[in-house]
Amino acid sequence: MKLLRVGAKGAEKPAIIAEDGSIRDLSGVVSDIGGIALTPEGMARIRATDIDLLPRLDAGERIGPCVANVGKFICIGLNYADHAAETGAKIPDEPIIFMKATSAIIGPNDDVIIPKNAIKPDWEVELGIVIGKEARYVDQDNALDHVAGYCLINDISERHFQTERGGTWDKGKGCDTFGPIGPWLVTTDEVPDPQNLGMWLEVDGKRYQNGSTRTMIFGIAHVVSYVSQFMSLQPGDIISTGTPPGVGMGVKPEAVWLKPGNVMRLGIDGLGEQTQNVRAYGA
Repeated sequence: MKLLRVGAKGAEKPAIIAEDGSIRDLSGVVSDIGGIALTPEGMARIRATDIDLLPRLDAGERIGPCVANVGKFICIGLNYADHAAETGAKIPDEPIIFMKATSAIIGPNDDVIIPKNAIKPDWEVELGIVIGKEARYVDQDNALDHVAGYCLINDISERHFQTERGGTWDKGKGCDTFGPIGPWLVTTDEVPDPQNLGMWLEVDGKRYQNGSTRTMIFGIAHVVSYVSQFMSLQPGDIISTGTPPGVGMGVKPEAVWLKPGNVMRLGIDGLGEQTQNVRAYGA
């Protein structure tokens, strides 16, 4: 299933993509795409619904973040061997965990705002894991049983804030609008091999990132299991799993940073595409 949320900010309706490509209203089935709706029981209720009988929604409406009321927005740093190499960083012995503020979350095609005093805004196409069943101290063999689905994420970063303002990556990761997610949450049955997905990102039509989830250092099952050793995971939590090479800070001979007027496009096989216009704060 491809689940999404459609409508104005703060007034999104839960929806599903029908076989004919139309968008159907799930409001009569679940209250939203998040929390209890993402549990095995919630997913079973959606699957038991005759989608063709649901009302159609306007395909031209805004698409919101594909998960509502995200409890935790967790990220894994330096999780692609080829990305670690381009940044000159040592491949980590264990997954690097940091948090992205949930207030950073926006829809997949909403504007991205460069924050005040930003110097080095950057992009990162990433695969997102959406939790569907509570996970606490799970082992790798059972980790994927706790996943409801996957989504596309742009883990936008301000590198000056991240690395030159006293440490703690969260400063450069959690700015408002720095977390576009969606367009869809794609359930696990439609993603048979999440470790073999092509992913790409362009800025103003120039392709900078062109990678694959094959080059992850720590795979999806490892990541879910590992994070669950340090904090419980609840339905609707999101884990962003790292980015392949081609970020702005890795461009040679000189880094490239986002600026007002840029347009980012990005996508992952089977998970859809995003497009964001970049604006200055207050513009």
